[in-house]
This record gives sequence, C-alpha cells and structure tokens, in this order.
Amino acid sequence: MPATLEVESTLTDRYQTTVPETVRRALGLGKRDKLHYSIRPSGDVVLSRAEAPKDDDPLLSQFLAFLARDIATHPERLQAVDAALAQRLQSLVGDVEVDLSAPLSADDE
Repeated sequence: MPATLEVESTLTDRYQTTVPETVRRALGLGKRDKLHYSIRPSGDVVLSRAEAPKDDDPLLSQFLAFLARDIATHPERLQAVDAALAQRLQSLVGDVEVDLSAPLSADDE
C-alpha cells in the first residue's frame, strides 16, 4: 500500500492560503484552475481539481481571457464603434429580433 503524503498550509488573516507545490503537482493544477471541495459527514474535506462544465468551450475561454488581458494591458487600443459601422451592422441583421437570454436549440431549425 502506498504511503500517504501529508502537507500543510497556513490561512492568512483574510482566510486565504497558498496551495502547496506537492498538492498542485498531484492535482495537475495551473494558474486560474478551480478547486473542488467535498465535505464528508465525518468532517473530512477532500480537495480535488474542479472539472470544467462539459458545455464550456476551452478555446473560447482562452480567447476571452486573452481579450481581457489585452484590454487591461493596453486600454489605449480600445476604440468606439462609429455610427457608420453601427448602421452597417444594423443593415446586416435588419429587423430581426434576437432574445439573447433564450437557450440555443438544434430543434429550432
């Protein structure tokens, strides 16, 4: 039976902690990864790597993260959408009404 490896970390005054390197390696954690906590009836807490929801698009998430970093790093690159472009976009969609909160469905074809 393999030996159990135990490590500790300390809570700060704001209840934060650093995940020890051995735990990060064991869980395959990288920056911005999410953690999952399972609290057992015995009071034991099991820490694991949170899995991304199946409907998440990892490529889209990476692209949006890139945009957020770029905007934060170079806010001078942001440009307002001028009236001509807004009018051109409007002409492309015409009078189509779109409910942005409606779920997408393949059944609507």
